[in-house]
Amino acid sequence: MGLSLLGALDLLGVFVFALSGATLAVSKRLDVFGVLVLGAVTALGGGLLRDVLLGATPPVALQRTSLLVTTLVAGLLAFLATPLVERLAGAVRLFDAAGLGLFVAAGTTKALDAGLGAAAAVTVGCLTGIGGGVVRDVLVGEVPVVLRREVYAVPALLGAALVVAADGQVLPRGPWAAGGAVVVFGLRMLGVWRDWHAPVAPLHRTRTR
Repeated sequence: MGLSLLGALDLLGVFVFALSGATLAVSKRLDVFGVLVLGAVTALGGGLLRDVLLGATPPVALQRTSLLVTTLVAGLLAFLATPLVERLAGAVRLFDAAGLGLFVAAGTTKALDAGLGAAAAVTVGCLTGIGGGVVRDVLVGEVPVVLRREVYAVPALLGAALVVAADGQVLPRGPWAAGGAVVVFGLRMLGVWRDWHAPVAPLHRTRTR
């Protein structure tokens, strides 16, 4: 996968994830600074975690000014278009699903480029996708989506596995990375639409006399 395509995936993922965080901040009635911060944290958190794990010094988010500028643009867009954002039911989930797919694909590809094996590449790809969202949810006092019953981690795992499987067959990374992103997005939104949930342990209550 060429650097230009990988950079495009990173940039697009940053934009939609920043929209996700900023839109959630608007719905929580945060001020403009809070909207921009939550957008930036959501967009850059996963990439920072990825680069730390891969030993990139300094992380890409600190090298490319365009990434930070993109988060600010997305945050301002969500803030200035507040009435529109409030009317868009499910906007946070839509943007989050798109960011998840793009970041999983980009993170997995970067891990493969760094020479990691299949299992490690899938792990890094998944962490790239979910890292920013976890920080976002914690900052607004919510249980992270990935830890709830919603189907979230499974699409990320399958998308990352698809990219790794294609790499094992010496297939072009570009189309397969894009395909992996689409798979993650599609499965995540299908899970939301069909209300799919992961199983949870049954709760047994002790009877009291």
